[in-house]
Amino acid sequence: MTTQEDIEYSQQLVAILETVWGEGFLSPGGPEEVAMVLEGSDLNGRQVLDIGCGIGGVDILLVHEYQAAHVVGIDVEEPVLEESRRRAAREGLSEHITYHLVEPGPLPFEDESFDVVFSKDAMIHIPDKAALFNDVFRVLTPGGIFVASDWMRCDANPPSADMRTYIKAEGLSFEMAPPENYEASLKEAGFENVALRDRNPWYAELARREYEQIKGPLYQILIKRAGQAETDRIIEVWRAMCVVLDSGELRPGHMRAVKPGTNS
Repeated sequence: MTTQEDIEYSQQLVAILETVWGEGFLSPGGPEEVAMVLEGSDLNGRQVLDIGCGIGGVDILLVHEYQAAHVVGIDVEEPVLEESRRRAAREGLSEHITYHLVEPGPLPFEDESFDVVFSKDAMIHIPDKAALFNDVFRVLTPGGIFVASDWMRCDANPPSADMRTYIKAEGLSFEMAPPENYEASLKEAGFENVALRDRNPWYAELARREYEQIKGPLYQILIKRAGQAETDRIIEVWRAMCVVLDSGELRPGHMRAVKPGTNS
């Protein structure tokens, strides 16, 4: 069971990430990036699983903007789920969005439970991508789709010194893999029409602008919301992240895959 000592996304960190990335979001791009991840995917009337739902901003979008019938959000940290539940209640969507605290490991759902499985930049915390994709395949209905974004590395070589500096600065449980590993594992799980999209150029440019904002106009705002120590730590995180984005070693990306069969 996850304990308070295991919590990685503290209130201070969540406050900073929302300030930089937008209310309800713990990863970059906001609604526009969600739209790009979901490009060509029909969620209307579908049952959707959101892996690593965080504080629930995406789930509101999936119901409001994409007409998902029901979204189940899962995460391993109860504090972010509490905020997700409050957010859904404020939006009057508690009947359309439910949240579950889960332990790391197999998904706690029956076979063929969901039409769509979605994840936004959360699989970086899951070490065994192959096991995850096998489980995603299991819980999808025939014809169901898996759509996600995640933080990847350029290759499977040992991390560079710059990457080690970045990971240490983040202080989070990161387990990165290269895009070709994602593609191979999805195909081995049985998925068809596997497609990946590199988002490094987009975020390398955006992250530099965010870095300047955090050091400048947002600095005092972040101190008020999260304290000076956490704000100064985040400045170092962004500085180190920009280095590995610019080198191409850190490679955010999208993926889409389809489970064979007919989704009725």
